[in-house]
Amino acid sequence: MQVDQILAEIDSEIELLQQVRRLLAGLDGRRSKGSKAAKLAKKTAGKSKISAEGRRRISEALKRRWAARKKEASAGKLK
Repeated sequence: MQVDQILAEIDSEIELLQQVRRLLAGLDGRRSKGSKAAKLAKKTAGKSKISAEGRRRISEALKRRWAARKKEASAGKLK
């Protein structure tokens, strides 16, 4: 291999690594406010992934669970 060819390959590899670095730097929270990734993150942030019905069911189940524990605790005190 000639020196010029080796240097050209090294330069192309450096450019590729710089592109990868720029992409990764954008993923670690240093995105610009106008980037597509930032807009998507803002759009989906805080959105609930569970329906109101699902939240209601969980709430009722937890209330039943704590009522049962309270009942067991009070029954244990009477003995």
